[in-house]
Amino acid sequence: MLNILLMINNSTEILAHDYLGNLLKGNRSNCSTITKQYLESNPSIIDLYENIFKVSLYEVGRLWEINKIGVATEHLATAITEGILNELFEQVIPKIRCDKKVVVACVENEQHQVGIKMVADVFEMNGWDSYFLGSGIPNTEFVRYIHEIKPDLIAISLSVYFNFNNLMKMLEILNGEFPDLPILVGGQAFKNVLVAIHDRLGGAIFVPDLYALKFFIESLNSKF
Repeated sequence: MLNILLMINNSTEILAHDYLGNLLKGNRSNCSTITKQYLESNPSIIDLYENIFKVSLYEVGRLWEINKIGVATEHLATAITEGILNELFEQVIPKIRCDKKVVVACVENEQHQVGIKMVADVFEMNGWDSYFLGSGIPNTEFVRYIHEIKPDLIAISLSVYFNFNNLMKMLEILNGEFPDLPILVGGQAFKNVLVAIHDRLGGAIFVPDLYALKFFIESLNSKF
């Protein structure tokens, strides 16, 4: 059994490495092929998101931060992955819905929206209607839209730590406007600094990864 698990892990690492390499080369066709290869051996969309897409994009972000790649390469890698996410969307939607709504978006001025798009997909997988606003949404428009949609939950992504003050401002506004509305937060920016900033999140719920998000949503669904 252990040997089988090691083989699976090694295969996943190889595919993640190949996916990253092709992202950096800008080869969308190969990235799409690698995605299909992964799903042939493991049909779990969440595993694909965590083990291939997230791992690769975190490394792309790290390479950009240390000036090993340029912003154009980083943007192209993001665009390729987002395009593949769109290709997979039909596999995400279940037949059974739970009549619950979530609004998902990036922090104001944040430009990295792939992570929150994956979050939106996980909500959809679990029967929720997700309203994906992506990046660049001003706080005033975000608040207006929440009043319009009246969601059961809000989910916010922070990918770059220097936007942390924008998150604090956003949470203050949302808590003032919607004191009883649960707020989830997550993203790459929390990877190494959660202990230092946890007390500053107020009542917002930190979700470390898509597996924890799936568990959280399932626990909510069981109460409906």
